Amino acid sequence: MSAARPPEGARTAVRSTEVTQHAIPDQDLESRVIDDHHQAIKLWLRMLACTTRIESVVRNRLRSEFTTTLPRFDLLSQLEREPDGLTMGELSQRLMVTGGNVTGVTDQLEAEGLVKRTPHPHDRRVSSVQLTPAGKRQFRRMAAVHEQWVIELFAGWSAQEKSQVYALLAGLKKHLGDVDPALPKRNKSKKETA
Repeated sequence: MSAARPPEGARTAVRSTEVTQHAIPDQDLESRVIDDHHQAIKLWLRMLACTTRIESVVRNRLRSEFTTTLPRFDLLSQLEREPDGLTMGELSQRLMVTGGNVTGVTDQLEAEGLVKRTPHPHDRRVSSVQLTPAGKRQFRRMAAVHEQWVIELFAGWSAQEKSQVYALLAGLKKHLGDVDPALPKRNKSKKETA
């Protein structure tokens, strides 16, 4: 049984929108969806459009205010949650990127003194990556400002609306795990289980 595919027009709309999105600022992933497309396609594209816009604002602000990138911020964020450090493989899995991407970002952050690599206590072939004191300070400064940006970006919804969407998305996330149990599952950190 093959997976459900969006109507051919939806794929074409996404492709053409990706090309024109930079040329016409008001265009986004969902703006080219026609009324007869399935409701699920419309919803998926609306979620993508919102996510893309939020991510774009965050990327631009990280670049202009901290001279950094979202991948660097994300890597520091993962390490901040795990004071004992993470292996390169764990970082790759959590960030959902290749090991090569993690290595490149880690090399940059290490050269700037924000992270350090240490031999893994149980396997000398593996390195553990940890935040340095300077990395902790830098990340905490960025995280405090980042949090305010996200609050600002979601200020168009009331607290009740945010709670409703959060609950609905939790149900969707569970359903997706049931539909495709092969999707990678991230181990919960000690903070998430507490």
